[in-house]
Amino acid sequence: MLKARTSLAPNIICRIGFCLSLNEPGVPDPSLFGTTQAREFNRYTLTGAWDELFFALLRERLAADGLDLSLEEEQFRAHVSRGVLLLTQRLKTIADLGSMVEHANAAATLEVGP
Repeated sequence: MLKARTSLAPNIICRIGFCLSLNEPGVPDPSLFGTTQAREFNRYTLTGAWDELFFALLRERLAADGLDLSLEEEQFRAHVSRGVLLLTQRLKTIADLGSMVEHANAAATLEVGP
């Protein structure tokens, strides 16, 4: 559905969703994201040349959440799934993605300050 709305490839949608989920409060519950309707993906197809970066971000998030690194793969899938669900709610057209980026940049500027 998101691919039709935005013309983005599924791996790009999943990458954006993963990053969006990392920014959300709370730990995603893997049990809420069953595999019955989930699209299977190859980790390296999804993350590409940025695999180390994505998993470094995930490890930082696991540490911040007080979770063990052994949950890395499970939490990766949970963050991707939660993020794609968030994108489904927030993206109606590709233009909405631009608005999301502007909002994130403004929030980051406020956090860092002058």
